[in-house]
Amino acid sequence: MPTPQDLAAGDPAILAAIQRARSVLNRRALAGAAASAVPVPGLDWLVDAALLSELLPAINAEFGLTPQQLDKLPKHKREQVQKAVTVVGSMLIGKFITRDLVIRAASMVGKRLTVKQAAKFVPIAGQALAALIGYSALRYLGESHIRDCVEVCRSAGLSLPPPEPLRLK
Repeated sequence: MPTPQDLAAGDPAILAAIQRARSVLNRRALAGAAASAVPVPGLDWLVDAALLSELLPAINAEFGLTPQQLDKLPKHKREQVQKAVTVVGSMLIGKFITRDLVIRAASMVGKRLTVKQAAKFVPIAGQALAALIGYSALRYLGESHIRDCVEVCRSAGLSLPPPEPLRLK
């Protein structure tokens, strides 16, 4: 599977957006890993859902793919983006991120998250494993979403918005 950098084909604006999105992804994945290590049942699921509901719109914004950004595009460009989203098959681009969408995205890594729940109750080693699984699950979902965003931008010939500082809570 090609990496987002491969898909960017050397486009400096897309490469910069990938770097900014990954920076946010790394911070959120570390926060998720910390929550995963805490042996409180269900806490990590709540934290992961909250992190994803902030992370996915932030990644979309880096690539100009939030609903508000897409509404500002000319009609023909919006249609190109919608076709590209359909081809890529993403359920998270250009939509308001709802609880149901976050649950569907998390179900993609469901087995990992189930193992994480069980592992966290083994002292020290289990908590470290739970943290590692939590980190890798969020990274996987984030990287997949970044790759989808790059594919949509390239397919639709979308010009990226100027970079803004990302503000996550």
